[in-house]
Amino acid sequence: MLTGGQVAALIAAVFFALLMLALCYLVLKLAKTVEETQKLVHGITEKTVPLLGEVTTSVTHVNQELVRVDAITANVQSISGNVSALTSLFAATLGSPIIKVAAFSYGVRSVATKRSEKDVNKRVREELKSSRRKR
Repeated sequence: MLTGGQVAALIAAVFFALLMLALCYLVLKLAKTVEETQKLVHGITEKTVPLLGEVTTSVTHVNQELVRVDAITANVQSISGNVSALTSLFAATLGSPIIKVAAFSYGVRSVATKRSEKDVNKRVREELKSSRRKR
């Protein structure tokens, strides 16, 4: 039969063998996990590189359009300045005479209205005087 030391050594050997089997199982699982991670990284790389190329192309096109928009904005600003200058020129050349003509015509109308009121008042007074005399 087996002695006490041999039994202990046998138990230790069986325990060590089970421990090694568990470690082998864990290493195999870890290897599968690493393999899946490699596939995932490879897939991401395959999808990301073309996507980055498309993004670069899109950014290039957007930059070109921004340059065009900048040119359009500069042209609109130039047109606004020209319109402002033209408005000032119009106000300076035609605005002052038009204002003078409008003021003159208002003055003429005021005088004509006052004269006609005076004439009407004068006629009314004369008629009142003549109607009083007739009585």
